[in-house]
Amino acid sequence: MYDIHGLNEECGVFGVFNHPHASELTYMALHSLQHRGQEGAGIVCSNGEYLFGARGMGLLTEALSQEQLMSLETFPHAIGHVRYATTGGSEISNVQPFLFKSHKGDLGLAHNGNLVNAISVREALEDDGAIFQTSSDSEVLAHLIRKNKSPDRKQRIKTALRQLKGAFAFVILDEDSLTIALDDHGVRPLMLGMVDGAYCVASETCAFTAIGAEYIRDIEPGELITLSDKGIEFDYYTDTRHPNMCSMEYIYFARADSEFRNTSTYTIRKSLGRELAREMDVSADIVIGVPDSSLAAAKGFSEASGIPQEQGLLKNRYVGRTFISKGQEARERAVRMKLSPVRDVVEGKSVIVIDDSIVRGTTSRFIVKALKKAGAREVHMGVSSPPLKNPCFYGIDVSTHAEIIASQKSTEEIRDEIGADSLTYLSVDAMHDVYYSYGSKGQCDACFTGNYPIDIIDRLLPQEKDLKTKGV
Repeated sequence: MYDIHGLNEECGVFGVFNHPHASELTYMALHSLQHRGQEGAGIVCSNGEYLFGARGMGLLTEALSQEQLMSLETFPHAIGHVRYATTGGSEISNVQPFLFKSHKGDLGLAHNGNLVNAISVREALEDDGAIFQTSSDSEVLAHLIRKNKSPDRKQRIKTALRQLKGAFAFVILDEDSLTIALDDHGVRPLMLGMVDGAYCVASETCAFTAIGAEYIRDIEPGELITLSDKGIEFDYYTDTRHPNMCSMEYIYFARADSEFRNTSTYTIRKSLGRELAREMDVSADIVIGVPDSSLAAAKGFSEASGIPQEQGLLKNRYVGRTFISKGQEARERAVRMKLSPVRDVVEGKSVIVIDDSIVRGTTSRFIVKALKKAGAREVHMGVSSPPLKNPCFYGIDVSTHAEIIASQKSTEEIRDEIGADSLTYLSVDAMHDVYYSYGSKGQCDACFTGNYPIDIIDRLLPQEKDLKTKGV
């Protein structure tokens, strides 16, 4: 797998139905979701009679050519996907949306998340004669839908979804409808919007901003929404629903201008920073945030503590994301290229550095060392999330305890390894208090607590066999 700065994003999905510029809107929306996946991108469109798609490797601008986009411009219905591989290799066959052709009709499929029973389902389907074209877990849904004999399309989708376990946000396109489905725990985010009278769906509301769409609401766990020429139809595919949205969406993944339940992640991150200031008993001259996802938390910390915030670290925006670097030496070199201290800001000062998370410790170790080399008298590290101790099996590519420093070392041992004068993490209770104060109905905190809300069925690696799972 790829090495990481903090955590690897999962994927981003978008869909729009019955708009004359569907493919153009999809392209613009995917550009806003690029932070969620940089390995590949694609668009599948429908003209009411058949589906046509284009996809490629790399960033959106690399993956889709102008000629490909022009070939899609007359199609009024579209879905799109930007990918980071959580399952399946980094290759063109695994780039979504998938497009399947059969005598029953065309089917386009895009997925954000991870299915924890995909191997079991896939093996059963293969034993029954199915032939898979990819190594992605997402493909199992298409086979389940096509295998079902019900004449009712929605019933086929419902039955298929009930056979899946894990985290999933699906957009499913056929000739004359777009179906939207969220898993019964709502682990991955999914939002409903409207643009020029046409309904659209996206992983984050920043995609709506990019295309001038209105943000209507968050899609609920277990919800099934169908868009067609008849309008919009709201339903649920299951009666069992337990809200557990990923905590790291608030902390790190989502863009600061995206909203969950009508509250921006910028506001939520500021509140996490304020809570950290109340729990971190350290005096210092200045507070600085690690750009970009930690700047809001640093602002909240500054406001609560009264310690002035400064821009003590600059980010080179023309360097690729550091988690794509393979090997420790390459990863450290990428971090050096990406972040630089501002000597005039930090020299001779006691500095509090706010970061959103520590995974391996590579970035934290570099930051502390660089700030002290630039003349900082003290460097205190504050983390606006609890210690990340456990792997994620729901769509974040941290799959073993060996990849996570806090699963192996105590806070004091981590402080010593990164060279900080002190290290303080936000408590789990404080994190949850912030989320609930902004209307969250529940969060998955398994990466912090080890309390997995969905049973891990297939994705247990040999070194993880001692992992305790908790199903609900």
